[in-house]
Amino acid sequence: MESGAKATKKTGAAGRRGGGGPKKKSVSRSVKAGLQFPVGRIGRYLKLGRYAKRIGSGAPVYLAAVLEYLAAEVLELAGNAAKDNKKNRITPRHVLLAVRNDQELGKLLAGVTIAHGGVLPNINPVLLPKKTAAAAAKAAKPAKETTKSPRKAPAKKAADS
Repeated sequence: MESGAKATKKTGAAGRRGGGGPKKKSVSRSVKAGLQFPVGRIGRYLKLGRYAKRIGSGAPVYLAAVLEYLAAEVLELAGNAAKDNKKNRITPRHVLLAVRNDQELGKLLAGVTIAHGGVLPNINPVLLPKKTAAAAAKAAKPAKETTKSPRKAPAKKAADS
């Protein structure tokens, strides 16, 4: 009988399974890692994808952190692009502008086509109309007039006389 009494007084996981002690609320690995992306789901996909025979416990946490960082970076830049275009909603066009205008993201997503994103606005300088000598002189003339101050002109005349 004593051996039976010892078995029921056991603590730990085996004791909880018997319905003895109070259950602790489970905490997800995403919460433990301080992430928004689902660590458990990513781990499941890594296993189902058969990328390797064995997957370490830290691999899905690291991958979730990397994916969350990239998503946050793209969303921040796309939000800025939407704000620049005076829009409240991020569209595929804003995502494309954000990715293509960022050097590192552009390199990462170089071969990616974003549906309904369009293209970057770009006109080859060769196709632009050439400035003629008369147009260049006309453009330069008002610039000289604006540099003169009307108050300095009378003072100059007074200095001459």
